[in-house]
Amino acid sequence: MAWNEPGGNGNNGNGNDNDPWGNRKNSGGPPDLDEFFKNLTDKLNGLFGGNNRKRSSGGGGNFPNAPKLSGMAVSVIGSLLFIGWLLTGLYVIQPAESGVVTQFGRHVQTTQSGLNWHIPWPIQTVTRVNTQEINSAEVSRQPALTKDENLVEVALNVQYRIASAENYLFNVRQPEDTVRQSAESALREVVGRTEMNPLITTGRDVVSLEVEQNLQRILSDYNSGIEITEVNLTYSEAPEQVRGAFEDVIKAREDKERFISESEAYRNEILPRARGDAQRVLEEAEAYKARVTEASVGESQRFLSLLSEYKKAPGVTRDRLYLESMEEVLSNTSKVLVGGNDGGGSNSLMYLPLDKLMEGRQTPRANVNSLPSNVNQSAIGNTGLQAIPSSTPERSTSVRDSLRSRDRGAN
Repeated sequence: MAWNEPGGNGNNGNGNDNDPWGNRKNSGGPPDLDEFFKNLTDKLNGLFGGNNRKRSSGGGGNFPNAPKLSGMAVSVIGSLLFIGWLLTGLYVIQPAESGVVTQFGRHVQTTQSGLNWHIPWPIQTVTRVNTQEINSAEVSRQPALTKDENLVEVALNVQYRIASAENYLFNVRQPEDTVRQSAESALREVVGRTEMNPLITTGRDVVSLEVEQNLQRILSDYNSGIEITEVNLTYSEAPEQVRGAFEDVIKAREDKERFISESEAYRNEILPRARGDAQRVLEEAEAYKARVTEASVGESQRFLSLLSEYKKAPGVTRDRLYLESMEEVLSNTSKVLVGGNDGGGSNSLMYLPLDKLMEGRQTPRANVNSLPSNVNQSAIGNTGLQAIPSSTPERSTSVRDSLRSRDRGAN
């Protein structure tokens, strides 16, 4: 039964009932507030008054024997509690972090590393964000259509860090999913304007760079506070159904590049050698030209000199030219002396190989024992022939002296 119903607790039957705080309730008006606060103060005094509290039998919640707190004690306790509450607002931000302070959910400021303070909870709160850590997002393998209308399977790895803590927390609801979805969109855009051959062979670095630039542009438009540090194209291959054909194409392209490299190496080896041979031939031709020219000039000078001498003494000049020509011819010709017996009726033939004798560098007299068997050695011995060199220095000197003497006699 309720406390204010007739017959309930606190009803004394006189028309005046007690309320839950021990106050007398007048039937005709509101409860007495002064009495209510007085009872509340008594309860607090009893709470801090120790174990000697005694409840009176009819006191309605009063503690007449409890010691009461003074106003100064209440103020000191309240001040200490308030100071302790303020001290809870101290916080430390690490060097790699930024502290985002919000007041009732609204951004107030961003604090840097060190000791900081904010109005304690529940008025302000601090969220710590690591702005130096490198985070990673993966774009799983998925098909994409290239510029030349071929399907290719691609996968991507994105590494990023938080550049602005407040934008990262308040401008994007799910930053990790945003990075992943934006990377997928940028990847499809780049693949759509790239042909398949460079995409699966040598153009991966270019594709990664273009994806990084497009992804950073998208995230900057969102004011996401995210900075892309690196993008890697981890997988780029033809679909499984046509991979064999594409591998054959790649092998053929590699063979083409190898043949081109070998041809260039052969060209680099042959061309310098051919240039060297051509230069050598040109230099030899120039040397031959100079030699022939000088020889021709010398011959013409000699002919003019002979012509001048011939006009002075024609006979002597003819004899000298004849002797010099015969000397030159006979000096390079093998000589054989053949003769018969100077008396008697013998038909033996005398044979004297002067060239063989000169090769042996023997004495001027012929060695009869070294002659061929068909030569009559007795006839050679009787004749007393001697092997005379065909062109000795003494003979040449005598010929020249005789010619000079004749020239002087002619003059």
